[in-house]
Amino acid sequence: MKRSRLNLFKATSMTISVLGVIMILVTFLVLGYLGFQAISSTINTNVGSGTSYDKIAVLKSDYSNLQMKYNSTKVTVDKANDKNLTAQYDNAEIQLIQAQTDISEAESAVTSNKSPAIIQNRIDVAQQQLQTARDSLSNLQSKIGTS
Repeated sequence: MKRSRLNLFKATSMTISVLGVIMILVTFLVLGYLGFQAISSTINTNVGSGTSYDKIAVLKSDYSNLQMKYNSTKVTVDKANDKNLTAQYDNAEIQLIQAQTDISEAESAVTSNKSPAIIQNRIDVAQQQLQTARDSLSNLQSKIGTS
């Protein structure tokens, strides 16, 4: 009888030890997985924001080119001395200023780590506003050519 109790105690102790080792291994695996997920998420966020910075750099470049066109058109409008053209230029320039504001908002969203959906939305708005400013300038330039 003493022998069976001793064997039972040994079997129970061994089972508890094996379960303890398994639980420690599972804990390390779970912590490793969570650490990997955190690092992976950080890398994905950095890559995503890098792409966003590239898009903003393109927007800024397009804005600078468009601003130079606006400046040269302003000289032509000033020489024409026509109040209607001046008013149309002012309205077109407001579109350009709005484009600059939208680009700044998109850049602010990237630097403050907003969600990718918000960043993409602000970049899209900035692109649309830049296109509106281009269209306004084209309309103005076509009227300058006809006056």
